[in-house]
Amino acid sequence: MDLNYTPEEQAFQLEVRAFLQASYPADIQEKVAKGIALKKADYVTWQRILNDKGWLVPGWPKEHGGTGWTPVQKYIFEEECATANCLRLVPFGLVMLASVLLKFGTEQQRQQYFPDMLQSNVWWAQGYSEPNAGSDLASLQMRADNKGEHYLVNGTKTWTTHGHYADMIFVLVRTSQEDRKQKGISFLLIDMKANGVSVEPIITVDGMHAVNQVFFDDVKVPVENLVGEEGEGWSIAKYLLQHERTNIAQVPRSKKQIQRLKALASNEQCNGKPLLEDSSFRRKIAEIEVELMALEMTNLRVLSKLSAGEPPGVASSLLKVKGTEVQQAITALLMEAVAYYGFPYKKDVMLDGWQDEPIGPEEAVFLAPHYFDWRKTSIYGGSNEIQKNIMAKAVLGL
Repeated sequence: MDLNYTPEEQAFQLEVRAFLQASYPADIQEKVAKGIALKKADYVTWQRILNDKGWLVPGWPKEHGGTGWTPVQKYIFEEECATANCLRLVPFGLVMLASVLLKFGTEQQRQQYFPDMLQSNVWWAQGYSEPNAGSDLASLQMRADNKGEHYLVNGTKTWTTHGHYADMIFVLVRTSQEDRKQKGISFLLIDMKANGVSVEPIITVDGMHAVNQVFFDDVKVPVENLVGEEGEGWSIAKYLLQHERTNIAQVPRSKKQIQRLKALASNEQCNGKPLLEDSSFRRKIAEIEVELMALEMTNLRVLSKLSAGEPPGVASSLLKVKGTEVQQAITALLMEAVAYYGFPYKKDVMLDGWQDEPIGPEEAVFLAPHYFDWRKTSIYGGSNEIQKNIMAKAVLGL
């Protein structure tokens, strides 16, 4: 693999950089850089700017609004966005559901849902986990009984990210109790404004409201909202999760965090003298950088497979495990770099920014909430323990 950009790729990199400098809203950039909580309007604003440019969905086919970029161009774009502190796009519709509809959906479903995704008119959520079915997803019990023209849906989904914002949700439901439990699962699209749908917030350890529990009580869902065939939901779920896990790796953003870590460790205000002068701390940074370089190479190989129309396969589990381990290691070192300046944790700082004169580096006050928040990355998308089982079975035949 040639790791040097071609002249054409270098020109594309400059084009992306110039666009971000000219078009990325400064107020959103400041929020991302400081770690202030983002609002739905921030995501919608940036997604619409990208859509107007034609750069919102690089992974889609050109006939549906994609860019036709090569894997290297996609990676360059992601890296430049990370460098510019661009917010991450909401993946549930644009990445996850879109990939499912492209492979398993009907042309009618694509025509119905894609335009609103591109315009950010409809906010999607994911309904997979249940109170008694998380890592063991095949044990889900939410039912969808076929009544002819509609399904009657009853059950609960939990850890539903941005469910309180969502207009629509894609869910795994049980349409049959016969045979193996995986064969009784189907994939449905449900209107969050339908009668019988209710949302209750779950406040996480960082004090923020990002996830929810969603209840479905005799919800009528049109049969045309079934994606694929009845009983095909498990295959669809595995396909979707491969794309989700690949997206979780977030190599460019980890590289940006390494830069942030080095800058903080060079700040005498944190520890009386630059922490980078400590050989033990430099070794910790170097170990993470080596892991990140290896992860980057794997990520590029997976992008090449995706561009050729191949699924990421078991490599998506590897990216998810190693990517989240690197992310958590970096957040831990960031906390170590600022020492006691990272405490106490104040939730209001995440919502409104720092209003008082900070003691020590200003950005130190945002690190504790992000440290807490990133503990979940090794769980969502399928826990790392489950991913290791998947890799062992695929690679070792266990």
